[in-house]
Amino acid sequence: MRLGTPLSPTAVRVMLLGAGELAKEVIIALQRFGVEVIAVDRYADAPGMQVAHRSHVAVMTDAAAIRALVALERPHLVVPEIEAIATDALAAIEADGLAEVIPTARAVQLTMNREGIRRLAAETLGLPTSPYRFAQSLTELRAAIIDGIGVPCVVKPVMSSSGKGQSVVRDVAAIEAAWTHAMEGSRVRQPRVIVEGFVDFDYEITLLTVRALGASGAVETSLCAPIGHRQENGDYVASWQPQAMSPLALERAQAIARQVTEALGGRGLFGVELFVKGDQVWFSEVSPRPHDTGLVTLATQRQSEFELHARAILGLPVDVAQRDAGASAVIYGGVDAKAIVFDGVAEALSVPGSDLRLFGKPESYVRRRMGVAVACGADVDEALARAREAASRVRPAVAGA
Repeated sequence: MRLGTPLSPTAVRVMLLGAGELAKEVIIALQRFGVEVIAVDRYADAPGMQVAHRSHVAVMTDAAAIRALVALERPHLVVPEIEAIATDALAAIEADGLAEVIPTARAVQLTMNREGIRRLAAETLGLPTSPYRFAQSLTELRAAIIDGIGVPCVVKPVMSSSGKGQSVVRDVAAIEAAWTHAMEGSRVRQPRVIVEGFVDFDYEITLLTVRALGASGAVETSLCAPIGHRQENGDYVASWQPQAMSPLALERAQAIARQVTEALGGRGLFGVELFVKGDQVWFSEVSPRPHDTGLVTLATQRQSEFELHARAILGLPVDVAQRDAGASAVIYGGVDAKAIVFDGVAEALSVPGSDLRLFGKPESYVRRRMGVAVACGADVDEALARAREAASRVRPAVAGA
């Protein structure tokens, strides 16, 4: 792709559908190559909108609205950054030649829906996964658990992100509450959930996998060092890189990541989530974009996951080399308020090897991710201690309090 000058007829224009904290970093990476960026989200002043050339507020499950924005802005590339998107509209936009969808419209359709990607992984590719069933009513959910999967199990909306709507069912008495929670956390009004058998794993990893043009001119697959992470209620709270693994487990994880991303096709970065126990590896999910646990790469890699994504979609060379051991720790809002302030930033940045990203979200909630601390160290343990210490020193507060 020939790069031009932003805000001119020569500009390469990229439209991001979703403008949260991850999109913000992608936008910054794209702008370093002179790309003109349009950010779209469901609410005004989202983090990515604050750094984009232009922005729009839209309901992204509205197919007509998405097509109208593409017709208005005429982007060369459309890059989905969230799950709740009218994927049929993206398929039509791609088929009509209005823009290229990253990685492809088909890949977006499959990965935005847990049913599509699970059936591809387990039934088409034959990858190891947890046992699963789907349900579209409370009655079907009861049957799926009681007569099939059993307890404990995990219930998730087929379309959600960042752990929203997920719950662990340890007793049949909790089934109705799990159904209600899933419906509240779903990205779309679609009464359908996946029920997954509980996997007795030692740890979870994210394997960032990049499909980019290589020296041969063909798309090649590269893999970053594995990222370990800790979740609470399905939401990531800390991550570290590299995660120690046996050579056989790493080999199996890399093989699964290659298989699933090559089956999806296209260019860009994918976050492949896997469960690991000893040498055994199970496929969990894949996101066709930067992953929240990959925020750690801001401290660890020569090119962060955001730079890798930007380069890959533009057809530029990538480098997945790791520089340091590192970790990340989430900073929550702690309060329900608009336009909060942050105390303790200087104290946080005085932690050796540390850095911060305050996302700039216009409204805070007690458990909303408002920032992240990242740190490097001599090893993962030191880096994680530093990241947690830096995060703990940041104190969100209500302005004037």
